[in-house]
Amino acid sequence: GNQRSGHTDSMSEATETGDWAVILGVSAGTGAAIARSLARDAGLNIFGVHRGNHPEEAEALRRDVEAAGRRCLFRVAEGGKADSVEAGADECAASLPPGAVHMLVHSLANGSVGALVAPPGEPVLHPKQITKTFESMAHSFVYWTNALLQRRLFGPGARILALSNPLGHTILPQCGAIAATKGALEVYVRYMAHALGPHGYRVNMLLFGALETYALKTVMADEEARVAAIRGVHERWAPGRRLVTAEEVARFVSVLASDVAGWFNGAVIDFSGAETLGYYHGLLSHEEGG
Repeated sequence: GNQRSGHTDSMSEATETGDWAVILGVSAGTGAAIARSLARDAGLNIFGVHRGNHPEEAEALRRDVEAAGRRCLFRVAEGGKADSVEAGADECAASLPPGAVHMLVHSLANGSVGALVAPPGEPVLHPKQITKTFESMAHSFVYWTNALLQRRLFGPGARILALSNPLGHTILPQCGAIAATKGALEVYVRYMAHALGPHGYRVNMLLFGALETYALKTVMADEEARVAAIRGVHERWAPGRRLVTAEEVARFVSVLASDVAGWFNGAVIDFSGAETLGYYHGLLSHEEGG
């Protein structure tokens, strides 16, 4: 089959030291939580790419990964531009042996907030902002996958994972470009899964709900309003009555790294806790005073 050599039945046991996860957007938020879980629960070493915006959190992550008995390498650079991808993959190839990468996780959040269209005189996103958003949050998923493939860095049964959220299927003012990248990612996952499946690789998308991360704070800068709105909606309308946690997402990514999840391919895995299903009901209930 496509199982890794040296892999054990228990996710808590360390795998051979040649198993690595490449995580794009690793220093904070979901990416950092995933790195911790993959080191602790899946026994993977971490090659993380981040822009250096959260150096203290990155160093705390390094300590945690090493405390789990895994190695941790960082590349501090923009992970979403085509030329930076090639340089990053070169660095990866210089640091790791062929076939060392078991998982690639795309957790880049570097998009521009603003209107796609507006009446004359009102501000809209500049074409450069839209281009940057798509390159970082969608196209780079393809770029990194190709770059690692060309350097023969993926091991047998490697997992290639894009992260998403319900934004691609709903409306949030000023987030049109970001939402559109989620649609592009979904198409990329399908095509890449079809192309790479025969070679034993697995390409999937993990969709989960709102997290109070740096990315969300960029979209909704007013902290008091953001916390009140998001928590209020979830506590009243979402079936789980709360937000998902980064730790819950991270643990599930470790499950996807395991052999038990080896048949997932081309899947959009909904890990949102059905949080969007009750919004319309909640709106009507609110209007009726319920």
